Amino acid sequence: MQAAVPTTTTAVSIRSGSGGGGGGHHRAAAARAAAAARAARPWSTARFSTAETADEATEAEAEAAEMVHGRVSRGDLPSLDARAVTDNLPLVVSHLKSRRSSDEAIKSAEQIASLNDERVSLIQARDGALSVRKEQSAVVGKLMREGASPDDDAVLQAKAESAKAADEAAGIESKLDDIQATVESLLAGLPNLLDDRVPDGEDDTENEVVSTWGDAQDLPAQLGWTDDFEPKWHDDVATALGGWNSENAVAMSGARFVALSGHVARLERAISSCFLDMHVTDNGYTEVSVPLVVGRSALEGTSQLPKFEEDLFRITQES
Repeated sequence: MQAAVPTTTTAVSIRSGSGGGGGGHHRAAAARAAAAARAARPWSTARFSTAETADEATEAEAEAAEMVHGRVSRGDLPSLDARAVTDNLPLVVSHLKSRRSSDEAIKSAEQIASLNDERVSLIQARDGALSVRKEQSAVVGKLMREGASPDDDAVLQAKAESAKAADEAAGIESKLDDIQATVESLLAGLPNLLDDRVPDGEDDTENEVVSTWGDAQDLPAQLGWTDDFEPKWHDDVATALGGWNSENAVAMSGARFVALSGHVARLERAISSCFLDMHVTDNGYTEVSVPLVVGRSALEGTSQLPKFEEDLFRITQES
């Protein structure tokens, strides 16, 4: 467990568009009206027959929407799923452009919208096939109750139509599964929408500092440092105390791990207990003990996967 010790100086900033954020102030009524207008108009795969057509549609709708920092306001849209991307494609594309996302990311958003429309059509076709199967099965049952032989032409024809409809429904269901897998994969690669307060910018040099507190230059006087005192990094202090061992930790667990021992290990435990007790006792927090291992869906929901898959440690059947 790692504990952070607060310093005297802190600065709060809002990162520029290429850095990202989520949720913010907006004119709710205008946003809801724009969203309703977008949802009311039918979308079709033909709208994305060419890149020019998609760009023209996106730009036209973006111009009609509420703009903030050169992009469409996210309004009260909380997060992205296939329906949200489909119903708010100009908004999503404008946020991707604000993030300086690749052309592939923008095409992914457009493909999600196209596939979602195709999915709706396939669901209707599947339900139609299932309805035919049900009707023909009922015909078979009715004929049999009326004394028809299983070899009668009418019975055989109804059975054939029912079987054909069942096969058609199964085929459509397979296509729907493929579409769902593709959409989920594309969605996993899309970044979150930007908070309306996030300014536009090429990189972190264009971040806006919102507020600052304290001054690093005041630390020596506040902490009583002498002129010849030179502060050290925490790992240097721990190493000097003989309680920091990274080599053994790396041998056991891999890169970026460290093993603490002796007084240093006790200090880490004391700091953790101190802050837990303070927040639970004084600040109204509830202490919880959660699993140390999580499933893939939890990491996908927090945007750790698939982007940081190569940086995470995981448990597999082989391990």
